[in-house]
Amino acid sequence: MTYTKNGKTFHCPVEAALDVIGGKWKPLILWALGDDVLRFNQLQKGLPGVNTKMLTKQLRELEKDGVIRRTVYPEVPPRVEYAMTDFGKTLIPILRELCKWGANYLEIDDTSRECPAKKGKH
Repeated sequence: MTYTKNGKTFHCPVEAALDVIGGKWKPLILWALGDDVLRFNQLQKGLPGVNTKMLTKQLRELEKDGVIRRTVYPEVPPRVEYAMTDFGKTLIPILRELCKWGANYLEIDDTSRECPAKKGKH
């Protein structure tokens, strides 16, 4: 059986999920956002190694998939904020479990150090 969403065809729900949140940066962006509202520079500073072009691309894809919301304020200079949508927030428990799994894999007990973007907020 195949499934279609946003013009893409998937062979199973896991494939669809990985299409939305897979890759190096998307899970880290989502983990950084959590319940917070962050500006682009805050996200970039919290994600060592991500360049501006890649962060912009990943944010656009997450927004297109309905996982995050981008709010532009009509100010000079413009202020842009990113936050998880209600649908996106359903990923938080999954990301927590990934963090626990990663900590177990790394054989560490302290998950407050798991990702520089959050520094123990989850």
